[in-house]
Amino acid sequence: MDLNNRIAQWKQTPFDKKTQDQVGELEKSPIEAEDAFYKDLEFGTGGMRGVLGVGTNRINQYTLGKNSQGIADYLLTLFPYTKIRVVIAYDCRHQSKELAKVCADVFTANGIYCSLFSELRPTPELSFAVRYLNAQCGIVLTASHNPPEYNGYKVYWNDGGQLVPPQDKIISEKIQKTAFESIKFEGNPNLLEYIDKEIDSVYQKEVLKVGQFNSQKNKPLKIVFSPIHGTSMTALPHVLEQSGYAQVYIVKEQALPDGNFPTVISPNPEEKEALKMAVSLGTKKEADVVIGTDPDADRFGFVIRDHDSEWYYLNGNQIMMVLTEFLLEKKQIQNELSPNCFIASTIVSTPLIEKIALAYGIQYKSTLTGFKWIAKLIEDFPELDFICGGEESYGFLIGKSVRDKDAISGSLLACEIANEAKQKGSSFFDYLITCYKKYGAYKERLVSVTKKGKAGLAQIAQQMEDFRTHPPKNMGGSPVTRMEDYLNLEVHNFETNQKQQLNFSPSNVLIFKLQDGSVIALRPSGTEPKIKYYFSVNQAFDPKLSWKEQESILEKRLDTLVLSTLPS
Repeated sequence: MDLNNRIAQWKQTPFDKKTQDQVGELEKSPIEAEDAFYKDLEFGTGGMRGVLGVGTNRINQYTLGKNSQGIADYLLTLFPYTKIRVVIAYDCRHQSKELAKVCADVFTANGIYCSLFSELRPTPELSFAVRYLNAQCGIVLTASHNPPEYNGYKVYWNDGGQLVPPQDKIISEKIQKTAFESIKFEGNPNLLEYIDKEIDSVYQKEVLKVGQFNSQKNKPLKIVFSPIHGTSMTALPHVLEQSGYAQVYIVKEQALPDGNFPTVISPNPEEKEALKMAVSLGTKKEADVVIGTDPDADRFGFVIRDHDSEWYYLNGNQIMMVLTEFLLEKKQIQNELSPNCFIASTIVSTPLIEKIALAYGIQYKSTLTGFKWIAKLIEDFPELDFICGGEESYGFLIGKSVRDKDAISGSLLACEIANEAKQKGSSFFDYLITCYKKYGAYKERLVSVTKKGKAGLAQIAQQMEDFRTHPPKNMGGSPVTRMEDYLNLEVHNFETNQKQQLNFSPSNVLIFKLQDGSVIALRPSGTEPKIKYYFSVNQAFDPKLSWKEQESILEKRLDTLVLSTLPS
C-alpha cells in the first residue's frame, strides 16, 4: 500500500473521528505525514518503540491494538485448551496507563485473562510476574530512556524473557497480517484483574535474596537515589530500607512520575547530565554513592567517590565488571562455583568479562546486543547454573527469577559492595582498581549518531554497507586483523586471509579487532534512529601510575579511534 492510500485509510472507519481529524491536520505538513505513515513500526532489540501520534509509524491505540490482536490470535492458536493469561505493566510515559488498558481490553475481548498492574511498575517486576503467575505472555508499555515524545511496547514470553526466535518472527508476521478492522476493542471486565502489592512483595523478596549479602541494620553507607521521574520509586526505596540502609536521600524534584522528564535533557542514566541533581544532593549530604535509574527501572547509573573524594561516574562496563567479580568472589568463598556455572555478556560489551570467567574456572557465553539474548541462554542451557549477566548499556541481572536487566537488584548489589568496602576502611573505587590490577586496564566508549527519518535510515544503511564491503585496513594507527560480520555470519581473518562461520542469529553488527587489542563495533540501534559505535582499548595495569593517569592514556587512544572511525 502506497503512502497516500495509507493516509486515506486512516480517514475512515474503523478509525474514530478524533483520529480522522488528526490525520487531516497532519496532511497539512507533508514531511511529518510521510514520516508518520511511510512504514509500520517494527520489533527491534527492545520490542517496538516510536513517537506517540497518529499513523502506522507511530504509537497509538490502533498500532498497539493491532499488536495485541495479533498476539491474541497467536496465543489462541498455540494454546487452544489452556486458560491463557497475559500480564501487562506500564511506566510513566505519556498515555501509558490509557494504552495499557486498551491492550488489556483487546486481550479480554478475545477471551484471554489479563492481569494488569493498577499503577506503574518496573519492567523487571513485569518479567518476574510473568513467571510467578504462570502467564503465557507479558507486555510492558515503556520507551525506556528515549525522549518524552516516545512510548513503546515490549513483549515477553512465558519464560519471562523478551521475544526471541522463532516467536518474534511468527508474532511479527501475525501482526502484519492483522487488519485494523479485526481489532476487538470491547473488553470483558470479568476476565480482567488488577495486581499490585502481592506481586510487589514477592518480587522485592527475590531482589533481597539475590542482591543482599549482609542483613545487618543501620548500615553506614550514605546513599542518594533518583528514579528520574520513573518507576523505580515504587520499589528501590523499599528494598534499601528492608536491607538495612537508613541513610537514603531521595531527589525530591525527580521523585514523582512525570513523562515530560522536566528536570533532565534525557532520562538516561548513561549520561552525566541525567544524574546532575542527584550528584548535587550527594555533595550536600556527603553521600558515599549516587544511584539513578531510567524510567522503567531496568538500567541504573552508579556514581562513587574516587581517592580524592571526587565524584567518579562509572560506565556500564565498569559496573558490570565490579558486580560480576564480587558475586563470583562470594560464591567461590562459599564453594558454590563449578565448571557448570556461567556468566554472560554481549558482543559489544567489554572483553574483560570473559577474562573474569576464565579466572574463576566457569563458562562465559557471549550474545547479540539486547538482554533478551542473555535471558534466552538461561532457557537454552537449563543444565547450567546462571550466575549473572550484563551489558555495556548499564544493564545487569542476577539469578534466574527475573529474565531481563534489573536496576533494582543491581542497585542493591552495588550498595552492598560499597557498604562492605566502607566497613573495611576501603571503597567501591578501591574494588574497581583491584579488578584492573587483576585483569588489566580497560576503557570503553560509546558514540551514538542520530539520523532521523526515512533519509536517516538510508544513510545508516549505507554506512554499514560501506564498512562491510570496504573494511578499513588500519584504524587509529593499528592494523585491522579481523572483521566479524554478524549479518552474513562470517569472520574475516585478514592476517591469514581465511574466513570462518559465526554461530549466531543474523544481526546487522560489524566488529573490527585490531592488532593492539582494541575493538570497534558498529550497530544500528533497534529502538532509535541511531547508528552506534562501540570502542574498547586496554593495556597492562601500571602500578607506578595512578588510575587517573592510566585512564587519561586510554582516553587519548579512544579519541584517536573515534576520529579515525566516524565518517567526516
